[in-house]
Amino acid sequence: MDYTAAAELLKERVILVTGAGSGIGAAVAKCYAQHGATVILLDKKIPSLEQVYDDIIAAGHSTPAIYPLDLKGASIPDYDELATKVHDNFGRLDGLVHCAASLGQLAPVQHQDPKIWLETVHINLTAAYLLTRSCLPLMQKFDKASIIFTTDNHKNTAYWAGYGISKAGIEALSKQLADELESDGRIRVNCIDPGTVKTELHTHAFPAIDPTLLATPEDIVSSYLYLMGEDSLTINGDLIKAQ
Repeated sequence: MDYTAAAELLKERVILVTGAGSGIGAAVAKCYAQHGATVILLDKKIPSLEQVYDDIIAAGHSTPAIYPLDLKGASIPDYDELATKVHDNFGRLDGLVHCAASLGQLAPVQHQDPKIWLETVHINLTAAYLLTRSCLPLMQKFDKASIIFTTDNHKNTAYWAGYGISKAGIEALSKQLADELESDGRIRVNCIDPGTVKTELHTHAFPAIDPTLLATPEDIVSSYLYLMGEDSLTINGDLIKAQ
């Protein structure tokens, strides 16, 4: 997506990014910080979060916050506690970006491990729902808030198992939420398909593909920047392809 944003597009905004320790999530978090936002970095890997934190500080941007959370094991009260802490520490939440994902197992339906299938759907879909549900009351207090989900073009093709099902569900959840919140006019909800990007998840899914031929996370963050800022206030309920 060809988009040039104002330098302080996200000034004074507080934005929570999941999967912020690496890949697309890390690139999005750094991009938001570069454009003035205070970013809350959520991931299960603390060393990775600390590296992203250090990169943002070294670049001279607003001090981010680290929130370690393993989506696989988090309970419903854990998400409510997160929302409470965001309120207590920042007083607001203007954006929520779902980048965390688990590939799980790629296999024919009859040979899929049910436990892995359930875990994959939980991390990619149920956890995204639970986090969004907990954050909505705080986000509804402010105008021009934005929720962004991340999908994939691998959904209903063979072998994509729980990952594909979860991404189909994410698109449905995004549409449902956009429709429900449209009349209030305070929160926009959209979905992004990043396309083929050089990430750890893609490497696991396609180990034979030369990663140097792929777009980097930094190449596709403009879509996430556009949907978070005021230049996209009329966009709601859409699925945008980053490439």
